[in-house]
Amino acid sequence: MSGKRPEHIAPPDIFYNEAEAKKYAYNSRMITIQTKMSERAIELLNLPNHPCHILDIGCGSGLSGEVLSEQGHTWVGLDISRAMLGVAIEREVMGDLVYSDAGDGLMFRPGSFDACISISAIQWLCNADKRSHVPQKRLKVFFNSLYKCLTKGARAVLQFYPENPAQVSMITTAAMRAGFRGGLVVDFPNSTKAKKYFLCLFAGETSDKLVMPEPLAAKAMDEEELKSASGAIDQKTGQSQDTILFGGRSKEKRKRIKGKKGKRLPVKSRQWILRKKESARKAGKKTYEDSKYTARRRRPRF
Repeated sequence: MSGKRPEHIAPPDIFYNEAEAKKYAYNSRMITIQTKMSERAIELLNLPNHPCHILDIGCGSGLSGEVLSEQGHTWVGLDISRAMLGVAIEREVMGDLVYSDAGDGLMFRPGSFDACISISAIQWLCNADKRSHVPQKRLKVFFNSLYKCLTKGARAVLQFYPENPAQVSMITTAAMRAGFRGGLVVDFPNSTKAKKYFLCLFAGETSDKLVMPEPLAAKAMDEEELKSASGAIDQKTGQSQDTILFGGRSKEKRKRIKGKKGKRLPVKSRQWILRKKESARKAGKKTYEDSKYTARRRRPRF
């Protein structure tokens, strides 16, 4: 049982019961690990010098919130485990606590937060704990609502433990489709135990202003050492392969199919249908052969 991933044992609201929640209050090793990951996530946020209002998704017992409070920021914590929130209340954390499922969306007003962090939480959205749960839809709802509740130019750093590359792709694709830009920063990529994934997202940032931070393992190395240790450096962007960039979804509308004179083709006309069939063939789909009867209207029946 100990070798299994937590999300394979039980849903988060059941797995993080009172016994598990006490570990985050009294286990010094867990407290140290959570605190270090929280400090790293805040470092990647690159917050301004003035206090910010920050959302903490999967706040748990409030360990990451305490780090935010120590740095002078105000925060709101959200979690699905009542036991973990109970520990946070006992520890008298400074932030506001909300009992909610992130997969159902974030019920905050648009532009409510200057930044967002999350420690070891979003991988739970990749699992279907109920019949009604569809991971792709839950991730879509989560990232769309997160994008709305952040101010323009805000950043979000989400640390997570992916089970496989498919989960990484699922999460980054959902973030990109929601409009985020950014990338994936992998700390200590050559270590099995110390390896950490941080999804760094930018809301409303243009691609020319986007500067991704370097992984921890690459900070103390020069270019030659980095090539031998982690593989290579991208010659175009100068980023190491441990930093994976992606762009947000384009907001431009698709251009409609136009005829030779620039006019939009009538829907279901012969030329419109032939163009549709041609694009379907290029996509590898089966279509009927073109003939003189293509797009011919049938006579009405009496």
